[in-house]
Amino acid sequence: MKEAYFALLLLGGYLLGSVPAAYLAAKRSRGIDIRKYGSGNIGAANVLATGSKWASILVIIFDLGKGMVVVYIAKLIGLEVYQQVMIGIAAIVGHNWPVFLGFNGGRGLLTTLGVVFILAPWLALILAVIAFAWAPFKQLALGTLLAMLLLPIFSWFLSEPLGIKEVLPLTLGFVAIFLLLIIRRLTAPETPLTASVPTHQLLLNRLLFDRDLRDREAWLRRQPPKDKKWA
Repeated sequence: MKEAYFALLLLGGYLLGSVPAAYLAAKRSRGIDIRKYGSGNIGAANVLATGSKWASILVIIFDLGKGMVVVYIAKLIGLEVYQQVMIGIAAIVGHNWPVFLGFNGGRGLLTTLGVVFILAPWLALILAVIAFAWAPFKQLALGTLLAMLLLPIFSWFLSEPLGIKEVLPLTLGFVAIFLLLIIRRLTAPETPLTASVPTHQLLLNRLLFDRDLRDREAWLRRQPPKDKKWA
């Protein structure tokens, strides 16, 4: 019976993760396709950048929640830790590659944070502090990369003080989550600005800053050509 629950939660985690809250919020509040504005990322930060403060708060709550709920259900019904990890990864994959948006989604930071919070609460707190400590310097993407890199390292070497019992499945799962972040950043869809950047610089910009251009302001001001909504 648990195998059936596991299969259902895997599918449910992916489908719930695929619900593009940021895309829907931007459509509802501003009538725009958020993929064509600012960073182009389907996430709360880009919703906020388009001027939708309250919509971005709702997106934060939803994206955190969809990472938490499926893993919590898996834990509640007694699934093994490795199964909980896989279900959480399914939710992150859904957010990053959503079936409802042609497999082009966000970066999954909030959904990842929700997953980690259920699996290892103290580790989630550390992850959030490291990532968002860079936000005042306008380097959240770099902080996120560092936090995700440290996630499996901390889960392995700080397992005892953090109260982590199932160290191996958690650490391997966190390694997989870090690799998903790298893959998602490097394979982001091309934009009209992509061709103007040398390949090696483009890959470095995407890896470190999660954007095609080094110039953050030019990237965030990006709008669809001939679009009059924001004139």
